[in-house]
Amino acid sequence: MPTTSKSTEATTTGRSANTAQVDAIDLLTQDHKNVKALFEQYAGLSDRSRASKKKLATQICLELTKHATAEEEIFYPAVREATGDDDLMDEATVEHASAKDLIAQILSMNADEDLYDAKVKVLSEQIEHHVGEEEGEMFPKARKANLDLGKR
Repeated sequence: MPTTSKSTEATTTGRSANTAQVDAIDLLTQDHKNVKALFEQYAGLSDRSRASKKKLATQICLELTKHATAEEEIFYPAVREATGDDDLMDEATVEHASAKDLIAQILSMNADEDLYDAKVKVLSEQIEHHVGEEEGEMFPKARKANLDLGKR
């Protein structure tokens, strides 16, 4: 790893790279918090804010899609191998498929269409449930299995 001067070690949060110690689970958890905040923003918009709702819902959907892709392609296979918990990982995979279906519906709709807000709300609830299982079950199992989480 190349060496850096103290002035180039600063991160955007103002902590030095040496004290940040961020791993994959920390990054996924931060994604969870960010998306939760976006859902809360969406819930606070008025019915007259259709353009804002569409823009925010699109942002939520894109963030969730990127997050799910990283989990499915990198994190989930590693957790499955390290823990051997096929039931937990199969359930997470099915939950992702359900969320992807709802995301595709939301992205194909206009914000003034019937059921638009309901679909965003249901997606929020599905994601909240899924995050609870990841953070409450999967992440602790991954840490206990001494999975290489790439701590930096």
